[in-house]
Amino acid sequence: MTLRFRVAYTLPRRLAEMGISPEAVLRRACLPLGLFDVEKIQVTTDEFFALYRGITESSDDPAIGLKLGTEHRVERYDPVAIAGLYARSFRDAIERIARYKALLCPEELRLSERGDESEVRFIWSFGDEREPPLLVDHCFAWLLGVGRKGTERPLTPKRVELQRAVAHKPMYEAHFGCSVKFKARHDALVFHRADLDLPFVSHNPDLLGVIAPQLELELGKRLPSSSLGERAKSVLKRQLAGQRPAIQQVASELSVSTRTLQRRLSEEGFSFQGLLEEARRELARHYLAHSPLELSEIAYLLGYEDANSFFRAFHHWEGVPPGQWRVGQARA
Repeated sequence: MTLRFRVAYTLPRRLAEMGISPEAVLRRACLPLGLFDVEKIQVTTDEFFALYRGITESSDDPAIGLKLGTEHRVERYDPVAIAGLYARSFRDAIERIARYKALLCPEELRLSERGDESEVRFIWSFGDEREPPLLVDHCFAWLLGVGRKGTERPLTPKRVELQRAVAHKPMYEAHFGCSVKFKARHDALVFHRADLDLPFVSHNPDLLGVIAPQLELELGKRLPSSSLGERAKSVLKRQLAGQRPAIQQVASELSVSTRTLQRRLSEEGFSFQGLLEEARRELARHYLAHSPLELSEIAYLLGYEDANSFFRAFHHWEGVPPGQWRVGQARA
Protein backbone atom coordinates (compact mmCIF):
# COMPACT_ATOMS: atom_id res chain seq x y z
CA MET A 1 0.00 0.00 0.00
CA THR A 2 1.30 3.46 -0.93
CA LEU A 3 1.23 5.78 2.06
CA ARG A 4 -0.14 9.26 1.43
CA PHE A 5 0.13 12.26 3.73
CA ARG A 6 -1.48 15.66 4.01
CA VAL A 7 -0.02 18.92 2.82
CA ALA A 8 -0.98 21.91 4.97
CA TYR A 9 -3.97 23.65 3.42
CA THR A 10 -2.29 26.98 4.17
CA LEU A 11 0.72 26.23 1.94
CA PRO A 12 -0.77 27.63 -1.32
CA ARG A 13 -1.79 30.81 0.49
CA ARG A 14 1.64 31.20 2.08
CA LEU A 15 3.30 30.76 -1.31
CA ALA A 16 1.04 33.39 -2.90
CA GLU A 17 1.74 35.83 -0.05
CA MET A 18 5.46 35.45 -0.77
CA GLY A 19 4.98 36.20 -4.44
CA ILE A 20 5.30 32.59 -5.59
CA SER A 21 2.68 31.21 -7.96
CA PRO A 22 1.25 27.93 -6.59
CA GLU A 23 0.47 26.87 -10.16
CA ALA A 24 4.07 27.47 -11.21
CA VAL A 25 5.25 25.35 -8.29
CA LEU A 26 2.99 22.46 -9.35
CA ARG A 27 4.19 22.69 -12.95
CA ARG A 28 7.84 22.59 -11.92
CA ALA A 29 7.08 19.71 -9.58
CA CYS A 30 5.25 17.83 -12.37
CA LEU A 31 2.22 17.46 -10.10
CA PRO A 32 -1.48 17.82 -11.07
CA LEU A 33 -2.44 21.47 -11.47
CA GLY A 34 -5.62 20.87 -9.48
CA LEU A 35 -3.76 19.45 -6.46
CA PHE A 36 -4.30 22.56 -4.34
CA ASP A 37 -8.01 22.74 -5.20
CA VAL A 38 -9.08 19.73 -3.15
CA GLU A 39 -10.16 20.02 0.48
CA LYS A 40 -7.52 17.58 1.75
CA ILE A 41 -4.25 17.76 -0.17
CA GLN A 42 -2.60 14.34 0.00
CA VAL A 43 0.66 13.22 -1.60
CA THR A 44 3.23 10.43 -1.44
CA THR A 45 6.69 11.04 -0.02
CA ASP A 46 8.23 11.37 -3.48
CA GLU A 47 5.48 13.82 -4.51
CA PHE A 48 6.09 15.77 -1.29
CA PHE A 49 9.78 16.04 -2.12
CA ALA A 50 8.92 17.05 -5.70
CA LEU A 51 6.63 19.77 -4.33
CA TYR A 52 9.45 21.31 -2.30
CA ARG A 53 11.86 21.07 -5.21
CA GLY A 54 9.22 22.93 -7.21
CA ILE A 55 9.17 25.67 -4.58
CA THR A 56 12.98 25.88 -4.72
CA GLU A 57 12.91 26.27 -8.50
CA SER A 58 10.14 28.88 -8.32
CA SER A 59 11.91 31.22 -5.89
CA ASP A 60 15.27 32.98 -5.98
CA ASP A 61 15.06 33.75 -2.24
CA PRO A 62 17.58 31.56 -0.34
CA ALA A 63 15.58 32.13 2.87
CA ILE A 64 12.29 30.85 1.44
CA GLY A 65 12.40 27.61 3.48
CA LEU A 66 13.05 29.49 6.73
CA LYS A 67 10.21 31.89 5.94
CA LEU A 68 7.75 29.12 5.13
CA GLY A 69 8.64 27.39 8.40
CA THR A 70 8.22 30.53 10.49
CA GLU A 71 4.61 31.29 11.33
CA HIS A 72 3.81 33.96 13.93
CA ARG A 73 0.02 33.65 13.66
CA VAL A 74 -1.17 30.84 15.92
CA GLU A 75 -4.50 30.62 14.06
CA ARG A 76 -2.53 29.28 11.10
CA TYR A 77 -0.85 26.53 13.11
CA ASP A 78 -1.81 23.00 12.12
CA PRO A 79 -3.28 20.73 14.84
CA VAL A 80 0.08 19.03 15.48
CA ALA A 81 1.80 22.37 16.12
CA ILE A 82 -1.11 23.42 18.36
CA ALA A 83 -0.74 20.21 20.39
CA GLY A 84 2.94 21.03 20.80
CA LEU A 85 2.24 24.63 21.76
CA TYR A 86 -0.15 23.59 24.54
CA ALA A 87 2.35 21.08 26.00
CA ARG A 88 4.01 21.46 29.40
CA SER A 89 7.55 22.02 28.17
CA PHE A 90 9.69 22.04 25.06
CA ARG A 91 10.51 18.38 25.64
CA ASP A 92 6.84 17.49 26.02
CA ALA A 93 6.12 19.45 22.83
CA ILE A 94 8.78 17.57 20.87
CA GLU A 95 7.48 14.22 22.12
CA ARG A 96 3.89 15.09 21.21
CA ILE A 97 4.91 16.38 17.79
CA ALA A 98 6.95 13.22 17.22
CA ARG A 99 3.89 11.11 17.97
CA TYR A 100 1.43 13.02 15.78
CA LYS A 101 3.70 14.16 12.93
CA ALA A 102 2.95 11.03 10.89
CA LEU A 103 -0.61 12.32 10.44
CA LEU A 104 0.67 15.24 8.37
CA CYS A 105 4.02 14.36 6.84
CA PRO A 106 5.96 11.23 5.85
CA GLU A 107 8.59 11.73 8.50
CA GLU A 108 9.70 10.77 11.96
CA LEU A 109 10.98 13.28 14.48
CA ARG A 110 13.80 11.60 16.38
CA LEU A 111 15.22 12.93 19.67
CA SER A 112 18.49 11.54 21.02
CA GLU A 113 20.47 12.80 24.00
CA ARG A 114 24.11 12.52 24.90
CA GLY A 115 25.78 14.41 27.72
CA ASP A 116 24.44 17.95 27.87
CA GLU A 117 23.19 17.88 24.25
CA SER A 118 19.80 16.97 22.81
CA GLU A 119 19.77 16.29 19.08
CA VAL A 120 16.60 16.52 17.00
CA ARG A 121 16.43 15.04 13.52
CA PHE A 122 13.67 14.63 10.95
CA ILE A 123 13.87 11.17 9.35
CA TRP A 124 12.09 10.51 6.05
CA SER A 125 11.40 6.78 6.01
CA PHE A 126 9.47 6.21 2.79
CA GLY A 127 11.29 8.25 0.16
CA ASP A 128 13.69 6.95 -2.47
CA GLU A 129 15.57 10.26 -2.61
CA ARG A 130 17.18 12.59 -0.11
CA GLU A 131 14.91 15.33 1.17
CA PRO A 132 15.31 18.76 -0.52
CA PRO A 133 17.39 21.28 1.49
CA LEU A 134 14.48 23.74 1.45
CA LEU A 135 12.35 21.16 3.26
CA VAL A 136 15.04 20.75 5.93
CA ASP A 137 15.07 24.54 6.41
CA HIS A 138 11.29 24.54 6.70
CA CYS A 139 11.21 21.75 9.32
CA PHE A 140 13.98 23.24 11.47
CA ALA A 141 12.48 26.73 11.42
CA TRP A 142 9.02 25.27 12.18
CA LEU A 143 10.14 23.33 15.26
CA LEU A 144 12.22 26.20 16.60
CA GLY A 145 9.25 28.50 16.06
CA VAL A 146 7.06 26.28 18.23
CA GLY A 147 9.76 26.33 20.93
CA ARG A 148 10.14 30.10 20.84
CA LYS A 149 6.39 30.70 20.83
CA GLY A 150 5.81 28.26 23.70
CA THR A 151 8.60 29.49 25.96
CA GLU A 152 8.20 33.15 24.97
CA ARG A 153 11.98 33.29 24.95
CA PRO A 154 14.53 33.86 22.18
CA LEU A 155 15.29 30.13 22.30
CA THR A 156 18.41 29.25 20.32
CA PRO A 157 19.95 25.87 19.51
CA LYS A 158 23.48 25.08 20.60
CA ARG A 159 24.26 24.58 16.91
CA VAL A 160 22.67 23.56 13.62
CA GLU A 161 24.21 20.83 11.48
CA LEU A 162 23.55 20.67 7.74
CA GLN A 163 24.75 18.06 5.27
CA ARG A 164 24.94 20.48 2.36
CA ALA A 165 27.92 22.50 1.18
CA VAL A 166 28.54 25.92 2.72
CA ALA A 167 26.08 28.52 1.44
CA HIS A 168 24.44 31.61 2.99
CA LYS A 169 26.03 30.92 6.37
CA PRO A 170 25.37 34.43 7.83
CA MET A 171 21.68 34.09 6.90
CA TYR A 172 21.30 30.77 8.73
CA GLU A 173 23.26 31.90 11.78
CA ALA A 174 21.15 35.05 12.02
CA HIS A 175 17.91 33.07 11.88
CA PHE A 176 18.85 30.32 14.33
CA GLY A 177 21.03 32.51 16.56
CA CYS A 178 23.85 29.97 16.76
CA SER A 179 26.74 28.51 14.80
CA VAL A 180 25.87 26.44 11.72
CA LYS A 181 28.05 23.52 10.70
CA PHE A 182 27.98 22.57 7.04
CA LYS A 183 29.09 19.28 5.43
CA ALA A 184 27.85 17.54 8.58
CA ARG A 185 27.15 13.83 8.75
CA HIS A 186 23.42 14.53 8.92
CA ASP A 187 20.93 17.38 9.31
CA ALA A 188 20.24 18.11 12.96
CA LEU A 189 19.14 20.72 15.47
CA VAL A 190 21.30 20.40 18.58
CA PHE A 191 19.96 22.01 21.76
CA HIS A 192 21.36 22.41 25.24
CA ARG A 193 19.71 19.57 27.11
CA ALA A 194 18.45 21.89 29.82
CA ASP A 195 16.53 23.96 27.25
CA LEU A 196 14.22 21.03 26.56
CA ASP A 197 12.90 21.30 30.10
CA LEU A 198 11.95 24.97 29.75
CA PRO A 199 8.25 25.34 30.65
CA PHE A 200 5.80 26.51 28.03
CA VAL A 201 3.98 29.72 28.96
CA SER A 202 1.36 28.62 26.44
CA HIS A 203 0.63 25.36 28.31
CA ASN A 204 -3.14 24.83 28.34
CA PRO A 205 -4.25 21.41 29.67
CA ASP A 206 -7.93 22.14 28.93
CA LEU A 207 -7.38 22.85 25.24
CA LEU A 208 -4.84 20.04 25.01
CA GLY A 209 -7.52 17.75 26.41
CA VAL A 210 -9.74 18.71 23.47
CA ILE A 211 -7.12 18.43 20.72
CA ALA A 212 -5.13 15.37 21.83
CA PRO A 213 -8.07 12.89 21.80
CA GLN A 214 -8.96 13.89 18.24
CA LEU A 215 -5.36 13.43 17.12
CA GLU A 216 -5.24 10.07 18.88
CA LEU A 217 -8.44 9.07 17.07
CA GLU A 218 -6.98 10.02 13.70
CA LEU A 219 -3.76 8.25 14.58
CA GLY A 220 -5.75 5.15 15.47
CA LYS A 221 -7.50 5.25 12.10
CA ARG A 222 -4.20 5.41 10.28
CA LEU A 223 -2.35 2.82 12.31
CA PRO A 224 -4.75 -0.11 11.78
CA SER A 225 -3.86 0.02 8.08
CA SER A 226 -0.54 -1.42 9.20
CA SER A 227 0.00 -4.59 11.18
CA LEU A 228 1.20 -4.38 14.77
CA GLY A 229 4.50 -5.80 13.56
CA GLU A 230 4.93 -2.95 11.07
CA ARG A 231 4.02 -0.41 13.74
CA ALA A 232 6.46 -2.00 16.18
CA LYS A 233 9.20 -1.86 13.55
CA SER A 234 8.47 1.83 13.00
CA VAL A 235 8.84 2.44 16.74
CA LEU A 236 12.11 0.51 16.76
CA LYS A 237 13.46 2.75 13.99
CA ARG A 238 12.67 5.82 16.09
CA GLN A 239 14.23 4.36 19.22
CA LEU A 240 17.38 3.05 17.54
CA ALA A 241 19.70 5.97 18.23
CA GLY A 242 22.81 4.69 19.95
CA GLN A 243 20.89 2.14 22.00
CA ARG A 244 19.22 -1.23 21.62
CA PRO A 245 15.52 -0.78 22.46
CA ALA A 246 13.94 -3.29 24.81
CA ILE A 247 10.58 -4.86 24.09
CA GLN A 248 9.20 -3.06 27.16
CA GLN A 249 10.02 0.31 25.57
CA VAL A 250 8.28 -0.61 22.32
CA ALA A 251 5.23 -1.97 24.15
CA SER A 252 4.96 1.26 26.14
CA GLU A 253 5.13 3.34 22.95
CA LEU A 254 2.33 1.24 21.41
CA SER A 255 0.23 1.43 24.62
CA VAL A 256 0.08 -2.35 25.11
CA SER A 257 1.57 -4.66 27.70
CA THR A 258 4.78 -6.54 26.95
CA ARG A 259 2.92 -9.85 27.10
CA THR A 260 0.23 -8.60 24.70
CA LEU A 261 2.84 -7.33 22.27
CA GLN A 262 4.68 -10.68 22.30
CA ARG A 263 1.45 -12.61 21.77
CA ARG A 264 0.16 -10.44 18.93
CA LEU A 265 3.51 -10.39 17.17
CA SER A 266 3.55 -14.17 17.34
CA GLU A 267 0.03 -14.31 15.90
CA GLU A 268 1.18 -12.16 12.96
CA GLY A 269 4.22 -14.36 12.41
CA PHE A 270 6.74 -11.88 13.79
CA SER A 271 9.30 -12.05 16.57
CA PHE A 272 10.69 -9.04 18.40
CA GLN A 273 14.28 -10.01 17.55
CA GLY A 274 13.33 -10.45 13.91
CA LEU A 275 11.72 -7.01 13.78
CA LEU A 276 14.77 -5.48 15.43
CA GLU A 277 16.99 -7.00 12.75
CA GLU A 278 14.65 -5.79 9.97
CA ALA A 279 14.66 -2.27 11.43
CA ARG A 280 18.45 -2.31 11.64
CA ARG A 281 18.79 -3.63 8.09
CA GLU A 282 16.45 -1.01 6.60
CA LEU A 283 18.09 1.84 8.54
CA ALA A 284 21.56 0.58 7.60
CA ARG A 285 20.67 0.62 3.91
CA HIS A 286 19.21 4.12 4.28
CA TYR A 287 22.27 5.50 6.11
CA LEU A 288 24.69 3.91 3.64
CA ALA A 289 22.82 5.15 0.57
CA HIS A 290 21.76 8.60 1.73
CA SER A 291 24.29 9.86 4.29
CA PRO A 292 28.06 10.38 4.57
CA LEU A 293 28.16 8.68 7.99
CA GLU A 294 31.24 6.61 8.77
CA LEU A 295 30.63 2.88 9.17
CA SER A 296 31.50 3.05 12.86
CA GLU A 297 28.94 5.85 13.32
CA ILE A 298 26.25 3.78 11.59
CA ALA A 299 27.10 0.84 13.85
CA TYR A 300 26.61 3.11 16.89
CA LEU A 301 23.29 4.49 15.63
CA LEU A 302 22.02 0.96 15.06
CA GLY A 303 22.79 0.01 18.65
CA TYR A 304 25.69 -2.36 18.00
CA GLU A 305 28.35 -2.66 20.68
CA ASP A 306 31.15 -2.48 18.11
CA ALA A 307 31.66 -2.00 14.38
CA ASN A 308 32.62 -5.64 13.82
CA SER A 309 29.21 -6.82 15.00
CA PHE A 310 27.58 -4.49 12.47
CA PHE A 311 29.91 -5.67 9.68
CA ARG A 312 29.05 -9.33 10.36
CA ALA A 313 25.31 -8.60 10.48
CA PHE A 314 25.35 -6.58 7.26
CA HIS A 315 27.37 -9.22 5.42
CA HIS A 316 24.77 -11.78 6.54
CA TRP A 317 21.94 -9.58 5.22
CA GLU A 318 23.39 -8.46 1.91
CA GLY A 319 26.19 -10.92 1.16
CA VAL A 320 28.81 -8.15 0.99
CA PRO A 321 30.49 -5.82 3.53
CA PRO A 322 28.74 -2.46 4.13
CA GLY A 323 31.54 -0.44 2.53
CA GLN A 324 31.35 -2.49 -0.66
CA TRP A 325 27.55 -2.21 -0.72
CA ARG A 326 27.79 1.60 -0.40
CA VAL A 327 30.26 1.80 -3.31
CA GLY A 328 27.89 -0.29 -5.42
CA GLN A 329 25.00 2.06 -4.65
CA ALA A 330 27.07 5.10 -5.59
CA ARG A 331 27.88 3.56 -8.98
CA ALA A 332 24.28 2.51 -9.69
